Amino acid sequence: MIIATAGHVDHGKTLLVKALTGVDTDRLPEEKRRGLTIDLGFAYHDLGNGELTGFVDVPGHERFIRTMLAGVSGIDFVVFVVAADDGPMPQTAEHLAIMDLLEVRCGVVALTKIDRVGAARVAEVSNAITVLLSRTCLCEAPIVPVSAMTGEGIDMLRELLCAAAKRAPPRTVEGNFRLAIDRSFLLAGAGRVVTGTVFSGTVHLGDLLMLAPARVALRVRGIHTQNRESKTAVAGQRCALNVVGGDLRRAEIHRGDWVVAEPACFGVTRFDAIIRVLAGEERTLKNRTPVHVHVGAVDVTGRVVMLDGGNIEPDADGCVRIQLDRPIGTVHGDRIVVRDQSAQRTIGGGIVLDPLPLTHGRTRPAHLNYLRAMHTPAVADSLSGVLEHLDTVPLDRFRQAWNLTPAEAAALWSETDMVVIDDGRAEIGFTQARWLEVQSIIVTGLRDWHRRCPDRVGVNESELRLTLRERIAVSTFTAAIGALLDDKKIVRDGGVVRLSDHGAVKSSGERALWGKVAPVLQAGGIKPPVVHDMAESTGVAFAELNRFLMNAARQGQVIRVSEKRYFVPRAMIELIQIAEDLVTASPTNEFTVREYRNRAGIGRNSVIEILEYFDRVGYTRRLDQVRRIQKSAAAAFGPLAG
Repeated sequence: MIIATAGHVDHGKTLLVKALTGVDTDRLPEEKRRGLTIDLGFAYHDLGNGELTGFVDVPGHERFIRTMLAGVSGIDFVVFVVAADDGPMPQTAEHLAIMDLLEVRCGVVALTKIDRVGAARVAEVSNAITVLLSRTCLCEAPIVPVSAMTGEGIDMLRELLCAAAKRAPPRTVEGNFRLAIDRSFLLAGAGRVVTGTVFSGTVHLGDLLMLAPARVALRVRGIHTQNRESKTAVAGQRCALNVVGGDLRRAEIHRGDWVVAEPACFGVTRFDAIIRVLAGEERTLKNRTPVHVHVGAVDVTGRVVMLDGGNIEPDADGCVRIQLDRPIGTVHGDRIVVRDQSAQRTIGGGIVLDPLPLTHGRTRPAHLNYLRAMHTPAVADSLSGVLEHLDTVPLDRFRQAWNLTPAEAAALWSETDMVVIDDGRAEIGFTQARWLEVQSIIVTGLRDWHRRCPDRVGVNESELRLTLRERIAVSTFTAAIGALLDDKKIVRDGGVVRLSDHGAVKSSGERALWGKVAPVLQAGGIKPPVVHDMAESTGVAFAELNRFLMNAARQGQVIRVSEKRYFVPRAMIELIQIAEDLVTASPTNEFTVREYRNRAGIGRNSVIEILEYFDRVGYTRRLDQVRRIQKSAAAAFGPLAG
């Protein structure tokens, strides 16, 4: 269990931690000189339950609220400190508001310095504290009068903390590893050490991690958890990592950075959230208000953009987009605290809903429905709700947003009633209804095409997609075409697609001409005659044959490589395969004109025309005397590669 102190300056937080643990957490010379906690202090102690409990002692002065916020992120329990002589003070209220915004529900109030006052004053301050807590997450927190000087009440407080540790549910360790850095330093003989609270996941010695959002690769050389050497660290622990990496010397590590598993390594400059304005705020939170945003251990400036139209009144909440002045790391579920532009007071806070929001393509009502679904606590319920509102979900973004490991994501996709398509770059999830609708749009578009062009065998897929009544993403369209082909609702005819019951209406002359041309091209294979030679062998006038072949190329019956050379689809597939074989056999993944000519067994002029055609469609790229395959055959040639 991780316990943090909170409360007004000079109310005895550090002395109380020393009384409980024997550790003086004021480690800086200036802290010793001024008797004031400036930076985070840490202590680890067995309170009597056989386990080490971690204490985070935070500063109470108003000037160090940002440091206090870095220390209380990710804690399990708070010891809220109020001095009996002073009673509740300004930072008492602000620290309590921050605990409430972070939804720290487990805690105890330590009423300190009771050796300085009488019983009546203790009762008076206790009543004031009860009123102060009544509308917060800590409304049921017990109040324990203590004196760190005399030891009165310390044993009772220690027993209460031990009981809380036994009751505390174990932290789940799902998700990718994420550690919020609150300290970074060089240790003689070890090198770079970073410390912080583990928010999610597990790390082991030797694991490869990333510094986020800078994307610097790290390797874990040593682990300390709860101040003990360990081989692993898990969510809910205070952790120190000794990290090494080739780029680490050039990297600047700041409080607020993260050490994460690679799938969780991304930075954001905007995120969507739901935030609540404190009831005690005198001002309405307006659109584009400049603020300080605290997430994990980071403090970053930005602006609040309202997503649901109106401003947010005190003691109310709303959906917002936070636009940041620099990238940070965050995921769904991270708690946030928002302070004013001058960092003088806490305005409100809430929870990150979507760290990777789409910047366009959604109406306001649809986007708000999406965010409500993202606000659902259980990830499976959230995904179902998102699908219900959006029909389609970019699953890679959803996985990153919820910090799911690849295995967790795969299990979730399989358990959810949706269709998943993967184009090799991204996964997209569809409701069953939306998937059927996409296929219906394609079939209807293809039927309309046949009605407009009854004399054509079919249509090129790219051309068909552009004529549909609704713009469908290429990856979705390709997957839907594949499903329709599997179901025999459409068929591929050469380089085009058509409805299975469609027959092109051709004139007798066109059918006769194709009957002469097709055998010649098919017999030629990858060595077809040029148009001029075909005209002589078939007895068809050159101009007429040229017009016919150009029209056949538009319909996908043949492939026009140059002005004088055409191939049937089967021959083109063979030519593509030759390039694939050459690249596979090459240690540099390259091939030359000579290598292609030797493998194909065709003339140099023909090879040049074929390879230049490959370059034009983006299949290959010429680099001086060699060529490399630039993209997949499916992406370059569409239906031919199928």
